[in-house]
Amino acid sequence: MQGQSRRSFRERLTTRLAHVSFLLTRPMTLGVRVAVIDRDSQVLLVKHSYVAGWHLPGGGVEIGETCQSALTRELAEEANVVLEAPPRLHGLFFNAHVSRRDHVAVYVARRFRVTGERAPDREIVAARFFARDALPPDVTRATRARLDEILGAEPISALW
Repeated sequence: MQGQSRRSFRERLTTRLAHVSFLLTRPMTLGVRVAVIDRDSQVLLVKHSYVAGWHLPGGGVEIGETCQSALTRELAEEANVVLEAPPRLHGLFFNAHVSRRDHVAVYVARRFRVTGERAPDREIVAARFFARDALPPDVTRATRARLDEILGAEPISALW
């Protein structure tokens, strides 16, 4: 199923409970996502066990953690990827589908290495690179929109 409108009750409940706990510990939630793009313009996507579809890797920024530290941690945890150069900020987005307090910093990384194949576990079902013209059918609309912006847009610094 594509998009956020067809999320299961379990997905909605899990997301809501996570955000209620975040609300108690921080007034605004901040997450990071990264488009990891290889030399062949393939993009890394991850599939979680608790939410439908393929997504850009990423996750929440913890208290006292920088966006780049969170991004580095999430890439290692979700896909066995280590950055070899700082990622470029693509943009900061308001994520109204999750809550009225959620923001996501989206980065682009082109210099990295994969330290090994990511074995499935309770959180991550799969992590794979896909050609831009061969994305899986259940890639989320948000992921597809960000990829369209990133792969078809000028660097954000050129827009200022």
